[in-house]
Amino acid sequence: MRDDGTLDDQYGLDGSADRSDDTPSTVQSTASSAATTPRGSLRTRFNALMNPLAARPGRTKMAVATGAVCCLGLVGGFSQIGARAAGDTPSPAVSTEAAQRAAVDAASRDLDRESTAPVATPSAATPSATPSATAKPKPKAKPTPRRIVPVAGLDQTQMNNAKKIVQAGREMGVPRRGLVIAVATAMQESTLLNYASGVLPESQSYPHQAIGWDHDSVGLFQQRPSSGWGTVEELMDPEYATQAFLSALEEIPGWQDLPLTVAAQAVQVSAFPDAYAQHEWRANAVVKEILG
Repeated sequence: MRDDGTLDDQYGLDGSADRSDDTPSTVQSTASSAATTPRGSLRTRFNALMNPLAARPGRTKMAVATGAVCCLGLVGGFSQIGARAAGDTPSPAVSTEAAQRAAVDAASRDLDRESTAPVATPSAATPSATPSATAKPKPKAKPTPRRIVPVAGLDQTQMNNAKKIVQAGREMGVPRRGLVIAVATAMQESTLLNYASGVLPESQSYPHQAIGWDHDSVGLFQQRPSSGWGTVEELMDPEYATQAFLSALEEIPGWQDLPLTVAAQAVQVSAFPDAYAQHEWRANAVVKEILG
């Protein structure tokens, strides 16, 4: 209470509600107000009890100020968070560099990391290398030998002997005319069979297809060892016998232009010089078949 006997209103605008030494008592305030204040004061206090913030303007100001400070603090905090979120966003270059570093770090820990070495791509001007060491050429198929069919009334044995005569003459480089003369001569002398001699038992120890008795004549051309044509062994070889005949034929001047029977007789000196001519057409057919 003041010195003038007026009761202090701790809830009034001029009261001492803000002082720390003021300890209001509800009982005291109620009793005093009932004794000394009019009815309007009672209503005011009742309203104050029902609405403490409205009845206490001093504390209302403090509460409003405190709430404003708190709101400003929250707004400031959100502003700082937003500013930090906006300001701390790394630039695209920094983000790219960080992503690359993260990728390198991840690759260094990965067992299945990919190689970073540049991959060489073949250019259009540079041809690709072909591994010649591993590329094996396919073996060429061996040509199947052509089967020579007997012609001109010969059997297979006679045709095989005619083939040996033609092959031996070609190895010597004799022209086709010489081959025809040789085959025709063998047709007349031995019917294209390799003869051994009954007079020379030695000749029978070599491969042969028939045995003759014309002195010591042997082989496809019935050449005589006693006349210097060669040994029995040599003359029983169709290849040697053919080479011996053709070598003698090539020594006759102009033999290619002579009639077949004349050329053959010049080599053989036979008792029947005209007998060779009858085999000329057959010899031509045989040589043609062999040469293909």
